[in-house]
Amino acid sequence: MNIIIPMAGRGTRMRPHTLTTPKPLLPIAGKPIVQRLVEDLIALTDEPIEEIGFIIGDFGEEVEDQLRGIAMEKGAKGKIFYQDKALGTAHAILCAKELLKEKVIIAFADTLFETNMAINTEEDGIIFTQKVDDPTSFGVVTLDQEGYITGMVEKPETFVSDQAIIGIYYFQDGFFLQQELKFLLDNGIKTKGEFQLTDAMDNMRKKGARFKTGEVTEWLDCGNKDATVNTNRRILELKKNEKTIADSMTNYNSVIIPPCYIGENVVLENSVIGPHVSIGNNTVIKQSILSNSIIQANSYLENKIMENSMLGNHVSIKGTIDSISVGDYSYKSS
Repeated sequence: MNIIIPMAGRGTRMRPHTLTTPKPLLPIAGKPIVQRLVEDLIALTDEPIEEIGFIIGDFGEEVEDQLRGIAMEKGAKGKIFYQDKALGTAHAILCAKELLKEKVIIAFADTLFETNMAINTEEDGIIFTQKVDDPTSFGVVTLDQEGYITGMVEKPETFVSDQAIIGIYYFQDGFFLQQELKFLLDNGIKTKGEFQLTDAMDNMRKKGARFKTGEVTEWLDCGNKDATVNTNRRILELKKNEKTIADSMTNYNSVIIPPCYIGENVVLENSVIGPHVSIGNNTVIKQSILSNSIIQANSYLENKIMENSMLGNHVSIKGTIDSISVGDYSYKSS
């Protein structure tokens, strides 16, 4: 089985953080979003994962090596594919067409998820969904009495279903999907101005493929700062089996209120940390009170009362600001 992860988007809603780091590589409870996604996808099946394809923009050689390393760590071969133009989900997936063969999982790197189910690889396909209050911003599915999908609608203007597609899919026949994706592009078939995966899946369904839904218990968004901070909070709560405080952390008269993630060589001095705080490697925090926040690596904070905030790498801040979002290499003193 292969995995394909389209992640070429610019992440404009996550600026300034994505000016220096691609959004899927931003840390959530100490791990890049895409690494957590890969781990959770692998946990969906007992079948070995042979290749993981990352579809990216011009992210640079260092990022590409990091992505290959994420795949290698899980015993798979990492491959890099490029999407030069944002022409839609179908176009993005087809950029990795050499991996569209036999069984394949496709997952967009915008969200994380929790589910109690495993993939039944005997199904033609599984589309992961969650019930939402407002389906107009999502692709949705309609179902028959047996739970099989009868239709897919991209961002419906009138109500047809509240089962939103979360961006994770399993296909038993990747080559069949490849053919339908190619058909859309070859014939210029677009919905709302883009080549849509939902159109390819609907064509597969009309030709006899039977798709079921896989419902998730948590659908965690990383689309903007507030959503990402909230996802960090939930992951800290959900992943209680992970080691969250590095042995190399130094604590001078500070209180840590779990759950928190504290990375390597972090120094805490006369501070209260937590709950729901993630701190990256080599960061120093003095005389501060932090909660529900993400602070990345190599940063320095002093005299801070901070919540619902996200700080980048190599940030230096002194003073009191309650809720902020600061990108890499920033400095603030008040």
